[in-house]
Amino acid sequence: MRVDRRAIVAGLLASAAFPASSLGARLRKAVSAIVPFKASPFPYRGRLPDGSAPFLDVTARGRLGHTSPRGGIYWEDETYSDRSVLLAIPKGFDPARPAVIVVFFHGNGATLERDVMQRQRVVAQVEGSGLNAVLVAPQFARDAQDSSAGNFWTPGFFAKFMAEAAQGLARLAGASPATFEAMPIIIAAYSGGYNPTAAVLRNGDAAGRLLGIILLDAVFDEAELFASSIAAHRRRFFVSTYGDSSASGNARIVSLLAASGVKAGSDPPRRLEAGTIAFIASRAAHDSFVTRAFVDSPLQWLLARVKGFAR
Repeated sequence: MRVDRRAIVAGLLASAAFPASSLGARLRKAVSAIVPFKASPFPYRGRLPDGSAPFLDVTARGRLGHTSPRGGIYWEDETYSDRSVLLAIPKGFDPARPAVIVVFFHGNGATLERDVMQRQRVVAQVEGSGLNAVLVAPQFARDAQDSSAGNFWTPGFFAKFMAEAAQGLARLAGASPATFEAMPIIIAAYSGGYNPTAAVLRNGDAAGRLLGIILLDAVFDEAELFASSIAAHRRRFFVSTYGDSSASGNARIVSLLAASGVKAGSDPPRRLEAGTIAFIASRAAHDSFVTRAFVDSPLQWLLARVKGFAR
């Protein structure tokens, strides 16, 4: 397993700068950490979601591997053993005010530090949004052409993950874990991040905490599941901005919603609140979609329009 130990150590040192006595106070500076979780998406020793075969379906010289439809064989020790989770809290975050947890699911070929933090600037976008929010981003298949959800396929596991995230965020913020256990959740997913998003929706693990979903060029399958979830949970918001890569998947959701009598907008919403449903087309390139879509920094733009949680 390849984990950036320097990032973990830096994160632990940063967390020590915010003792429990700071409970209820705004953070004076941004703080982040990449830390190992017990309840992480991987390693995963279960079966594929349809039960047809074990996820780790290849054995060679004592190593276990998974056959990815896009990437071929990936080995567990290299690709599916990283327990890292990025936790980030922006400057000015106030645990005493209404707040949300943004859970970010990365796409294929990604690592937390190189891609989520540096290339896609997800931490910076959350901070720049002005939302009173914290960020949680788990590592899925490491730097691989694979969008498998791993343990998130298992009913109840995402709830365990969020409970551990509450503990980690509490250490960073110097607040009580209960503060984060009660916060509503926004899931933001890019590209292959649709797979764990679909798993969370199918299992119902977020229950009444899910405030809304933001998809960034991310519907490549599961259109029926997304459409049924949108129609059944009208108190949530749902925004999908898409390029050519996922245009057909988004069109399928819009068609299914129309057949159910649910109207979806096509313009960027002025604000995200209960019942907002929007599908926003963009000509931007897929690889840079998190930083440039229908606007620059689309995640920041959308989070800034979430109603009721200003920092």
